[in-house]
Formats: sequence, C-alpha cells, structure tokens
Amino acid sequence: MPELGLKSKWLRTVPCSISKQADLIRCGKPLQSQVQLKGRDLLTLKNFTGEEIQYMLWLSADLKFRIKHKGEYLPLLQGKSLGMIFEKRSTRTRLSTETGFALLGGHPCFLTTQDIHLGVNESLTDTARVLSSMTDAVLARVYKQSDLDILAKEASIPIVNGLSDLYHPIQILADYLTLQEHYGSLKGLTLSWIGDGNNILHSIMMSAAKFGMHIQAATPKGYEPDRNIVKLAEQYAKENGTKFSMTNDPLEAARGGNVLITDTWISMGQEEEKKKRLQAFQGYQVTMKTAQVAASDWTFLHCLPRKPEEVDDEVFYSPRSLVFPEAENRKWTIMAVMVSLLTDYSPVLQKPKF
Repeated sequence: MPELGLKSKWLRTVPCSISKQADLIRCGKPLQSQVQLKGRDLLTLKNFTGEEIQYMLWLSADLKFRIKHKGEYLPLLQGKSLGMIFEKRSTRTRLSTETGFALLGGHPCFLTTQDIHLGVNESLTDTARVLSSMTDAVLARVYKQSDLDILAKEASIPIVNGLSDLYHPIQILADYLTLQEHYGSLKGLTLSWIGDGNNILHSIMMSAAKFGMHIQAATPKGYEPDRNIVKLAEQYAKENGTKFSMTNDPLEAARGGNVLITDTWISMGQEEEKKKRLQAFQGYQVTMKTAQVAASDWTFLHCLPRKPEEVDDEVFYSPRSLVFPEAENRKWTIMAVMVSLLTDYSPVLQKPKF
C-alpha cells in the first residue's frame, strides 16, 4: 500500500520480482516506456498527458490479449483490495470493476449509500483516512467532483473517478480502446458529439486533442458544456493542431465525422427535468439521416444505458455500432487503470499505433 506523501509519479527503480521467469510472467518485458503511474489518482484525464493515456490503453490491450485471447492467468493484484463507493447505481462500472479486479486476484468491496454516507455521518476526511488504512485504492462513483477532490487530498492511496457530475474518465478510456481496435489508430479521427454537454463530453474534451483527434460537438441551447472546460479544450486543440468546434445543429456536428457519439439526455439526478429536456433535445436523435452526412467509415458509440429517443434501432443495432465492444472494453480498461496505479507491471504486447 502506498505510504503517505507518495501519491505522485514514481520512478521505476525496483524490479517487481527477483526471479527472471516471474518477471516475464508478472511484469512482462523490460520497461518499454518511461511512463510511471503507480500511486497516482485518476480524477480527470486533464491531469494526464497523451503519452500517459496511451500507456493505459496499451496496458488495456495487453491484458485483453493475454487474458482473453491467450487464456493466461495474471494475479497481478493478488493480496490487494479495492473500496468501491457508489452513490449512483451502475451496471457496467460495477461489473467491470468487480469482475476485473477479482480476475487479477484482488478483492473488491462494494459500498452503497446504505453502507457509507460520504460527508453525512462521517466527514470525507475521516472516510479517506479510514479507507487508506484498509484498502489499496478506492473507486468512487459520486454526484460531486468536489467530493472526489477531497478524498484524493486526504487519502494516501489512489482514488479513481468512477463517474462524477463533471467527468467520466474511465468511460472514455474504453471508448478510445474500442476506436483504436476498429480503426487501427486514433490520430486524425473526427469525433462528432450530438447530445448533452455532460461529463462524457467533458472527458472527451480533456483528452481527444492529445491523440490528434478533432471534436465537433452539438448541444441544445442551454445545455452546452462547462465554460472553463471549453476554454481548456480550445487550448488543447491549439497546442496539438486539432480542430474543436461547437454548434447547436446536430447535422453540422455530424458532417464528415468518423465517430457519431451520444449519451443519455437525462442523467441520474435529473429526472425532474425529463419533460423539459425531452423538448429541448428534439431533433438530436441519431438516425441514418444523421449518418448520411458523416464520413463513409462512420461508427457509433453510446456509453449505455440507451433510450430510443437518443438513437434509433437502425443505427444502434447496425454493423456500424460499436456499443457492445465499447461496453466490454470497460472491463479491460479499468483493469489496466488498477494495474498501472498499483503495480510495476509492464506490457508484453507490442505497443499499438495511436
């Protein structure tokens, strides 16, 4: 378990085992990258360079290849435990994290609002310190990003954002792995966002330009992304020579796009706004009419769960839809996150092209 004050980028100075054979099995080949994420928090992709995000995707591909395709058993997290705090219900986040952490030999512990009340009957500071003494990392799916920030400040172990009001970084890692598998590379792709200016879009905006991807986002008036995040996205686009545009016209955002992306229009906690939101999002359903103006190699992503008003069946169940590989990749990417934050493992698989 990391010690207090060591939640930062560590230099790799000690091999993860003494035996050369064990090194090959548990650690892979000698270090092929200078990236070292052990001990870090994953609160937002804003805090990670393009090289660091690439490393997590490389590790995801490596684990998927070794475990799923080669049938290897890799107990990389044996003896480690994970606290899972869920203020919001989930299918993919819970299943991918629980099964993935266990598959690597670790023990996940699921905590709902019935088990733990963040900042209610115990302060965030006290919760962070208690969890730091009993677990090796915490994944928290919360309403407020500020709660994650406090947990990260007070904890001596890595804190991972399982979703907040501002960001959903682990979803975007799965999206990028899915696109890399399909297109063979991410550089130069145009991501066409059609929907709410929410945490998914925010996470794309904090990372896409670092891969050389362009963003064309359409949101209804009054549902634009956070202004501060927009400013950062514009800065990233300028620094990386990519394009970033915003509009209120879905077809304009879709035009020439390689990847059509949408998400739920009504997130948990917004149920009272349902009638108002359904009216505001009229014309934002992704259909084959939307796809007609997209690039010839267009694909479709949705983080799920999906409602028919967001995307029709013809697109959602078409061969161009990558939603189910995208869902599966939630597992491989969260496994990679945990391995990178908690171990010295190095990928065996040759680094994919990004």
